[in-house]
Amino acid sequence: MTRGTTVRTTSLPLMHAALALAGLGTALLGPILPLLASQWHMLDSDSGLLMAAKFCGAFLGGVTVSKKLEQTLLVGFLAAALGFGGFAVAPGWHAGALGLAFGGFGIGRIITATNILAGRRFTEHRGSALAGLNLSFTIGAMLSGLGAAWLLPHFALRGVLLCFAGAFALVGLWLRTETRGESEVVATNGFEVTPAFNGRIFAYFAALLFLYGGLETCLAGWITTFAQRYGDKTAGSFAWSEYTTALLWVSLSVGRAIASRLMLRVGEKTVQRAGLAATTVCVAALTAAHGGISIAVVVLLLGMSLSPFFPATFALLMAEGPTAGMAGMVIAASGLGAASLPWLMGVTSTRTGSLVTALGIPLGAAALMLALSFIRGSRARTAVALKA
Repeated sequence: MTRGTTVRTTSLPLMHAALALAGLGTALLGPILPLLASQWHMLDSDSGLLMAAKFCGAFLGGVTVSKKLEQTLLVGFLAAALGFGGFAVAPGWHAGALGLAFGGFGIGRIITATNILAGRRFTEHRGSALAGLNLSFTIGAMLSGLGAAWLLPHFALRGVLLCFAGAFALVGLWLRTETRGESEVVATNGFEVTPAFNGRIFAYFAALLFLYGGLETCLAGWITTFAQRYGDKTAGSFAWSEYTTALLWVSLSVGRAIASRLMLRVGEKTVQRAGLAATTVCVAALTAAHGGISIAVVVLLLGMSLSPFFPATFALLMAEGPTAGMAGMVIAASGLGAASLPWLMGVTSTRTGSLVTALGIPLGAAALMLALSFIRGSRARTAVALKA
């Protein structure tokens, strides 16, 4: 018998729009980082601090999510609009970091609330549904690189960023209008908050998401700079290096579309492990890739291999029955990893004079995630994993 409750729900189109904007905001800094570094005379360590500011904000946004998820979303849209608007008019990187922190706070709330809403709404084939929904996130992130390559030669960066901030305000207005509409009955069978979600399970998933956030942001945040420095003469151009970043998000998008279909037939844990094994190999290959073509091929494979991790892992998490607050803190751990590991990459690159050496940080993260994925049973009660 299906049990349900009457609640106000967020529509699927709005969820997709929210995650697309969140993807744009998450990947925004990487494609424009070389331009900002030139304008604001930043070292790699300073660039790393910009990334850290945005994702520290995302961490705070995720960790403060409330059980009133639609209200959390609305606050997220407002904070993102104000934060990215402030970043657009910032005179230097210190003020820019403050704007990014505020914008990141909004993005953290948007990502967390939307995924929790979806995880509770789709109780059948949750991993597949989350992969399909998060495809919008990766498409948005992909458009950040393409948009930078297409728009910045013709428009001022400040104007582009102000338009982006305005988009958050518009979607926030859409949400406000929608939540005043009619309620609907949402099935709750297949999801229950359970006291079995204990500290050990929380720590397990928080560790995985911490490493994932750091790994994805290390790659997305630094790949433009990496391609510019280590590509051939053609790939050394700013536009080409931005297309390399876009290629990463294109492959993530394609991979998520494939993963959505694959997880209808294969367990989330199996897909998660296979992807992590391939990711570890690809990050290792990136350290040896020099030249535009070889970097592009590795980036393409890397995006495909990394793509199923978040939807598969979040589906496994939601099967454990966490409260909204606990799920929010797990996702917030991703923001904390995204703040710390890319910053550590910047510091390592500055001190060693080699961004290749600094790639040891995401390589170590990928290897550790793969090792953690084999923890199951008594160490982390993950019922869905038993399908694998």
